[in-house]
Amino acid sequence: AGSAIAREQSFITIQGKTISIKYSASSAKGRKIFGGVVPYNQVWRIGEASGATLHTDSDLVFYGLTVPKGDYSLYILVDPAKWQLIINKQTGAKAAAYNAKMDVGRVPMTMGQAPAPVETCKLTFTKTAALAAKLELSWENTIASVPFHIDYAADREW
Repeated sequence: AGSAIAREQSFITIQGKTISIKYSASSAKGRKIFGGVVPYNQVWRIGEASGATLHTDSDLVFYGLTVPKGDYSLYILVDPAKWQLIINKQTGAKAAAYNAKMDVGRVPMTMGQAPAPVETCKLTFTKTAALAAKLELSWENTIASVPFHIDYAADREW
C-alpha cells in the first residue's frame, strides 16, 4: 500500500482502426503472484487499482466471441492450468466489483512460461496477420495470450 502503480497503455492499429488497452501495471516485488496475490479459481481484475480497459474502434472476434466496438473491462479467471479472458461491459468505477451478468463472454487463453521472470505486469498487442493480432499478458513466470481479428462482415463499408 502507498506505492505508486504506473498507468500504462498498449495499442495496435488494424485497417485504420485502433484497439487499445489502458491498465495499472503492478509489480511483483518478490511476491508470488499467481496462486498467491492473485488466487487460483477466482476472477482477477487485470491491472488492480483502476483495472484494464479495452477500447476498440471496430467489432472484434475472439475465438468466435463477437465484441462490438466500444469500451470494456478485462478480467481473467485464473486457474493453475488454463485461464479464461473475461470481456465485460462494466467500465469506470462500477468495474471495481465484478458482475458476471455484464459479461460479453469468456474465451480461453493460451498459456506459456516466460523465458525470464517478468517483474511488472505487461499487456501487449502483436499483429499476426493483415486483420488479426493477439493480446498477451506477461507477469511473474507466466505468459497468457488470446488471438483476435477484426469482424470482417461488420467492418465492411459498402
